[in-house]
Amino acid sequence: MKKTSVYSLSIFIIILVIWEATVHLRDISQIILPSPSAVAMNLVQHTQSGYFLPHIMTTLIEVLGGFLVGSMIGIGLGFLVAQSKTAQEILHPYIIASQAMPKLALAPLLVLWFGFGYTPKMMIVALVCFFPLFESTVTGLSYVSQEKLALFRSLRATSFQTLIKLRVPTAMPYIFSGLRVSIVLSVVGAVVAEFIGANKGLGALIIASQGMLNTTLMFSVFILLTVMGIILYQMINLIERLFFKKYSYSRGRQT
Repeated sequence: MKKTSVYSLSIFIIILVIWEATVHLRDISQIILPSPSAVAMNLVQHTQSGYFLPHIMTTLIEVLGGFLVGSMIGIGLGFLVAQSKTAQEILHPYIIASQAMPKLALAPLLVLWFGFGYTPKMMIVALVCFFPLFESTVTGLSYVSQEKLALFRSLRATSFQTLIKLRVPTAMPYIFSGLRVSIVLSVVGAVVAEFIGANKGLGALIIASQGMLNTTLMFSVFILLTVMGIILYQMINLIERLFFKKYSYSRGRQT
């Protein structure tokens, strides 16, 4: 284990010890601030009983569905805007306006239009996560070495060949960077969407635990959401490593 990992783990343990000691020494109510041990017991108990599973699956479906839609829109619009100045001038104001719009205020309207199913939640997630991918795609496709671009022009490469052989490979690190940001934002977007008009999901469970004054359960849900975000983030990291490993190998075969 690296020293930095040991230091990070040590800090985390120290925080938990101080937290636990503070709750017991000051006799703080579990409603105000539950102890880490109480949260851990609650988390284990509800996980073993299967109580969390349907809520986790509901939120995960919303996250992945909205992320997929938002990714396709973000990358698609990014390619369009990067390749067309006219498209950039027409679409960019609307894209910025979609991000300036408060998503929490939009949620009740989407629930009114589309009901209490997955659709409005996925739409909120898509709205939240598509913008980082749009920006990273545009940046990646635009950030091309002028020397390489001049070389492609001297070889009389078509615009499509330049896009596929030069711009897309250059843009891939930027796109994966946008994917990492977007997948974490997707979890946030799903929870925000569930705060309004949902009876299942981790966000709905937070609202329910608030109504029951069950702060321990609320902290357990916070942990589940954090773990979900970390796992999804690491999955994107893994896909990125596998992609570039395969891409480098294929390039080596061609050369």
